[in-house]
Amino acid sequence: MTSENDYGSLTKPFKVGNATFGDGRLTIIAGPCVVESLEHALMMARECSGRARESGLDFVYKSSFDKANRSSIKSFRGLGMETGLDVLRRVKEHVGVPVLTDVHDVSQVARVAEVVDVLQIPAFLSRQTDLIVEAARSGRAVNVKKGQFLSPQDARNIVEKAREAGCDKLLLTERGASFGYNNLVVDMRSFPIMRQFGVPVVFDVTHSLQLPGGLGHATGGQSEYIEPLARAGVACGVDAVFMEVHECPERAPSDGPNALPLERMQSLLNVLRDIHKLVRGTPA
Repeated sequence: MTSENDYGSLTKPFKVGNATFGDGRLTIIAGPCVVESLEHALMMARECSGRARESGLDFVYKSSFDKANRSSIKSFRGLGMETGLDVLRRVKEHVGVPVLTDVHDVSQVARVAEVVDVLQIPAFLSRQTDLIVEAARSGRAVNVKKGQFLSPQDARNIVEKAREAGCDKLLLTERGASFGYNNLVVDMRSFPIMRQFGVPVVFDVTHSLQLPGGLGHATGGQSEYIEPLARAGVACGVDAVFMEVHECPERAPSDGPNALPLERMQSLLNVLRDIHKLVRGTPA
């Protein structure tokens, strides 16, 4: 069995813009769930990246141009691909951070890859072979969220599909597993299990605290548990933490109930940095 000390030797580090994954550091992926406007995206990118920089952590900005898996037909989905990609391009240019966004269909991959640094495969699509292969062939880094219906052992198949297609910049993300109806649970064993596949592992702490469909017409969430769950994940040795952040979650058009309020971000990042250094055996 692979030991904790062997994980680093299995993983080949790679860079995404000015952020690095898999070399022993802790990287932060954060931003609002969905692109709301250019002004909001620029503000959030500056605020989130500044807090990560203050904590000495690498940073990737995350936001979606389209949320294709909303609970209700009436839910806000975003600004659309062309407008959303233009906003993300401007975030890269003006804030100087790498960006990550979702792709939902093979037809979107080439266009989105022209703009963003990381293509993300949503959890519900993590078994879609054609989508994974197309993203893997794009030349961009790929982050695949392990489906709520998959065991951590099953994620090996995701890695093999992406590698077979030539992807050498792959991330696997844990975002919770279905636990009955309208609830998720995180099995902390999934982090060391998935790290044995030789790819950096990300903990999506805020989506793990969703209550899927819990509001009937929308997904609920338990943002009050973000800090303890994030601390536990970093203590388990993850390579990156993914979190949706909003300056006013109660007004967020998507995923507000599980988003981290911006005002809580700095203190959390400082704690995660120190836990990571402790786990890695370096001075805090």
